[in-house]
Amino acid sequence: MEEVEWWDFDSAAEMAEQAAGDIGFVIESAIEAHGNARVALAADSDMDPLLSALAKSKNFDWSKVSLLPTADRLVGLSDPESVVRKLEGWFAAKGAEILSLVDESALGDSAEAARLADARLGLLRWPLDLVALGIDGEGGTAGLLPGPGLDRVLNAPRERRATGARGPEGELVTLTAPALTGARAIMIVLAGERKKQVLEEAIREGPLSSKPVGRLLAEIDSPVDIFWSKEG
Repeated sequence: MEEVEWWDFDSAAEMAEQAAGDIGFVIESAIEAHGNARVALAADSDMDPLLSALAKSKNFDWSKVSLLPTADRLVGLSDPESVVRKLEGWFAAKGAEILSLVDESALGDSAEAARLADARLGLLRWPLDLVALGIDGEGGTAGLLPGPGLDRVLNAPRERRATGARGPEGELVTLTAPALTGARAIMIVLAGERKKQVLEEAIREGPLSSKPVGRLLAEIDSPVDIFWSKEG
């Protein structure tokens, strides 16, 4: 990992405004540079204030923005647990293109679901312009969770964009580590002292970390911005 810059805030609202402004700047710059912007967003609870602030942005043409989850539950697209449904609630009315990692024809088969997601994502121009990640209390991020399946996701072939994973609440489809780490800009959004401690420890441990976020960050060559608020 080349460089980490921390941005600390007293409130989630302050953090959301700053982080949304930074995402907006990346989107504007990408549209100016190549006509559109491609952004992957986590849907952790810490991200809700940020998504709300971002949805209010009027500084660019949302019809030129493609949004996709960093990971999603293998559930129907109308399911309350669907990340795509959440992103559609925030951004579909703005005119953004919302891309799904989940194909409803393969809800019972994570391997087939990942294959279909990978085929669809192959039609998208890569790399992504920005990835916004969250973390959980164990250092999991973007569907990368501690356990026997972690190395398979982290070591996916560079040409793969999506793969299946299993979390504590069921099957997932997640962007692969190469798809995430290859983004032009990367940010992590988190709240609360506990998650800050987990992330600091993961960064110190680097590629030997037992925490997925530490392993992922060790693979990133681009600078990483970390937005943290005390509230959480």
